[in-house]
Amino acid sequence: MKILVAPNAFKEALSAKEAGEAIKGGLLRALPNSDIVVLPIADGGDGTIEVLVEATNGEFIEKEVTGPLGERVVAKFGILGDGETAVIEMARSSGLALVPREKRNPAITTTYGVGELIRSALERGAKRILVGIGGSATNDGGAGMAQALGAKLLDKDGNELPFGGLALKDLASIDISNFHPLAKECEVIVMADVKNPLCGPEGASYVYGPQKGGTKELIEELDRALFNFAQVIKRDLGKDILNLPGAGAAGGLGGGLVAFLNARLRPGIDVVLEILNIEERLKGVDIVISGEGKIDGQTIFGKGPAGIAKKAKEKAIPVILLGGAVDEDADILRKEGLVDALFSITRGPITLEESIRQTREQLEWISYQIGGLVKALTS
Repeated sequence: MKILVAPNAFKEALSAKEAGEAIKGGLLRALPNSDIVVLPIADGGDGTIEVLVEATNGEFIEKEVTGPLGERVVAKFGILGDGETAVIEMARSSGLALVPREKRNPAITTTYGVGELIRSALERGAKRILVGIGGSATNDGGAGMAQALGAKLLDKDGNELPFGGLALKDLASIDISNFHPLAKECEVIVMADVKNPLCGPEGASYVYGPQKGGTKELIEELDRALFNFAQVIKRDLGKDILNLPGAGAAGGLGGGLVAFLNARLRPGIDVVLEILNIEERLKGVDIVISGEGKIDGQTIFGKGPAGIAKKAKEKAIPVILLGGAVDEDADILRKEGLVDALFSITRGPITLEESIRQTREQLEWISYQIGGLVKALTS
């Protein structure tokens, strides 16, 4: 029997690779003669760099860049094994986790560091750049990213704007005459699952601004500032990003990447599975096991486990999902025919902290039980 173990990371507990090895360990206790293949996956969020670099025998690059508050931070990105594809996670340079809770302020946070990472990738010969945009601290529409690549964002007096989303209310013109020349030769793919437009009640500021420290009054100002940004972009760059689905991702970075780098927005899991050559990996597989920290009703919307399940079901392969927690609304995955069984790995009453500490042991245990069931049903 051949089993493909393809988990996402279990957040705050195990990387995708570590989770895969734990599941494999449990399965082999019950099915010692089975072919258990571990294929760590990601969906454009945290851990995507590691999954893709390790799968393609690429290399990790560390670079000191500008953090969300203008401080210096060391951020990692990857060059895949083909030597021409770079993978960047915006959270490594401009993420919410880099900003202490008491200092969170989407009026001033910047994506400048993202632009510095893109510039570094371009100058290393990247012809394709994949950008994961989850976990942002910013609401600047990708303005800082564009500035790092040479764009000049000017007020009515011809002065360059300072960092931050609120400054965009004063934007009068955009000058890209000194934009990085290598950008024209590079394909940029944004790994984004959200469909939020740039502005309005479902836009970047209103939906994501509060978790970044925005007050009601500030969010209204930021929304107006992004609206002005979109208007100037349309006039000066000829790109209409205002109502583009996904433009509001990462505080508008999705829209900014489209406007300045002609990027395409794609579901992250689709991009990752293509690179992992999933069609080939599924050949001869009898069961697929995936999972992540939480399986719920949102998992079906572009999350890694749902993505791998969809591919498996196209080939009529049974799918089992494991979660640190499995909510009742996760049953939509079964109703939609994506999953055959859902298992919570948690045994008995337990605190979240204890569950996180025990994730490896719990994964091994539930996998051992699943292996025993498979053995009983197939022997």
